[in-house]
Amino acid sequence: MTKGKVHKVVLAYSGGLDTSVIVPWLKNNYDNCEVICFTADVGQQEELHGLEEKAIGSGASKLVVLDLREEFLKDYVFPTMQAGAVYERDYLLGTSIARPLMAKKMVEIAEKEGADALAHGCTGKGNDQVRFELTAMALNPKLKVIAPWREWEIGSREDAIKYARKYNIPLTQTEKDIYSRDRNIMHLSHEGGLLEDPWNEPEPSMFQLSVSPEDAPDEPEYIEIGFEKGNPLSLNGEKLSAVDLFVRLNETAGAHGIGRVDMVENRLVGMKSRGVYETPAGTVIFRAHQALESMCLDKYTMHYKDFVAVKYAELVYNGMWFMQLREALDAFVKVTQQTVTGTVRLKLYKGNIIIAGRQSPFSLYREDYASFGEEDVYNQQDAHGFIQLFGLPLKVESLLAIDGGGESRYRKPDYSKFKRD
Repeated sequence: MTKGKVHKVVLAYSGGLDTSVIVPWLKNNYDNCEVICFTADVGQQEELHGLEEKAIGSGASKLVVLDLREEFLKDYVFPTMQAGAVYERDYLLGTSIARPLMAKKMVEIAEKEGADALAHGCTGKGNDQVRFELTAMALNPKLKVIAPWREWEIGSREDAIKYARKYNIPLTQTEKDIYSRDRNIMHLSHEGGLLEDPWNEPEPSMFQLSVSPEDAPDEPEYIEIGFEKGNPLSLNGEKLSAVDLFVRLNETAGAHGIGRVDMVENRLVGMKSRGVYETPAGTVIFRAHQALESMCLDKYTMHYKDFVAVKYAELVYNGMWFMQLREALDAFVKVTQQTVTGTVRLKLYKGNIIIAGRQSPFSLYREDYASFGEEDVYNQQDAHGFIQLFGLPLKVESLLAIDGGGESRYRKPDYSKFKRD
């Protein structure tokens, strides 16, 4: 029994468990529709090998693969990093940033191929379904979106494995290794399996991009990252493309146990979930950029930018990349980055990133201003008048209370002075 008339569907295809079973399911439930698989190369590496043969063998008419790594980094990762966006204190948004780019390309392929629908393998409990579908709404709301996890009878990953075996689809997952992973050049996420119990410590064998800090080298490694207008451009003095920079830094930082995060986060749909992320290069670049900004931004711009960062992270996490507010915030961030140029030296050691030096031709830091001994650039006697004016509201409030027969509301009796007879 078919679920409706669909002529041609573009499916976001990874070759993993979820999307592998979707190809035959779409054909079985949507009147034997044509399925075009689309894979966005955002840095999965070995996960791309053998995908075309697998997609065709599953019943798809073709597989379209686009190398989006450079575009992903320059147009999505770098702006998010420059905004300082971190979701709920820890998550650098590796998966969240990739979804709008992938969905944008799906819409473009659908228009080129004459497709009338899009499909994705996101579950009805997760955030990615929102990210894909909001992008489709923003770019082409006439395309139908099919979300099998919200329609089919498959209720678990174990059921999906059985369905795949029924249609002879080869899988890398088994019942014993059932983590749900998402990988790109920015990060690798791990969910499911024993991680569903937040009391369980992750298995050492689960990690793929980073060594355990305990197993990292006993000697620190120094590196230098060069920036121009907020964009990372060089490593140890060598100018590199965005892709080459991340590839090298992922290897270097991962070898020192950098970039692991284990967190319980609030999903957009309202529930909490536990995820473990590996983000070696992204963590190092984010920290270096932050250190450079501390020299190049004035106090009020930097403080306001920290406020903007929280909102920016929320928009990205919630799938609202193609929204006017995000574009407006980007315009603000772009202005703040005009002087964020320079070099940051970092020491990598057993999971730690230690700032070892920073320099910039636009630095607002002045050694003579910061010195305690130079009276010609800063007269310490001026501080008296400043403090009197800065603290005037406190002084007035306290005087009013005292003149009224009371005392400052911030004073509390010191009961330690009283002794019992």
